[in-house]
Amino acid sequence: MSRILVTGGAGYIGSHTVVELIGEGYEVVIIDDLSNSQADVIDHIEEITGKRVPLHVFDLCDKSRLDQFFGSEGSLDGIIHFAAKKAVGESVEKPLLYYHVNILSLINLLKAQKEYDIPNFVFSSSCTVYGQPDKLPVSEETPRKDAESPYGNTKKISEDIIRDFARVNDDKRTIALRYFNPVGAHESGLIGELPSGIPNNLMPFISQTAIGLRDQLKVFGGDYPTKDGSAVRDYIHVVDLAKAHVVSMQRLIEDQQKSNYEFFNLGTGSGLTVLEVIRAFEEVNDVKIKYEIVDRRAGDVVQIYADTAYANDELGWRTERDLDDMVRTAWKWEQHLAQMRE
Repeated sequence: MSRILVTGGAGYIGSHTVVELIGEGYEVVIIDDLSNSQADVIDHIEEITGKRVPLHVFDLCDKSRLDQFFGSEGSLDGIIHFAAKKAVGESVEKPLLYYHVNILSLINLLKAQKEYDIPNFVFSSSCTVYGQPDKLPVSEETPRKDAESPYGNTKKISEDIIRDFARVNDDKRTIALRYFNPVGAHESGLIGELPSGIPNNLMPFISQTAIGLRDQLKVFGGDYPTKDGSAVRDYIHVVDLAKAHVVSMQRLIEDQQKSNYEFFNLGTGSGLTVLEVIRAFEEVNDVKIKYEIVDRRAGDVVQIYADTAYANDELGWRTERDLDDMVRTAWKWEQHLAQMRE
């Protein structure tokens, strides 16, 4: 049985990936500093899978603590690295924090990967590395551009670091996965996106407004050159995204790579406006969302969506869940949270 370390495994995408890994027979261990997640996620993972996953709570920027972990943990077959700061708006306001946390944690992990001879590494990257692309849809051949935010730039820099590391470490195999916009929740309603404080992402803000936690939703920008003036994104269900990580790790372990550093776009292949997502949430869940259109937000691109052909062909992976599934499971998760608060 292969053993996989998942950093940020108590977080949104990480917890769903842990569930899918367990479902495929992997043994999993988690490192998470719980800065943007809750320890009881481990209970919910156990409720879904029947497996209790070890959780180690510390900051990956603490190299001595990371060495202590690897020194006592025994052999591992791979790392899936999610742990990072991820809010675009906050990164604009606090760039040094984002560069420090996201870059240093990666460097520490890569040093440990080499020192403790862990062969396989899956990196959580982002479509933000493409900036505002000149041509849509975005394929893996689309040139990366200057990032629109410090967050996006940390992903771009991280990819460069991993690529350079791979060039001089032939025995280390890596796949970087460039996400588009993850939304939705597990079908059980037991795990989902749980941001600290005011949400920075669209779907939790919609659901929190629907449940009454927020007075209204702010739609950033109503004058973009799109069909309804709101920004366009490629929204992908988090379970489909999680499954792509499992497939990627399998590819690494089975050594089917064309090179020891590959990257793939993960999206649905179609773009939706913010207002289209709001309308779908209202219709599918029979609720009304109070919102207002405000000024554009710094760091946001106008529109972006993926060409998924390469990931479909090379990984044998494709999305299975549509917008209705995304908004339905997101609402189910929000209702579960409301019951827990009562």
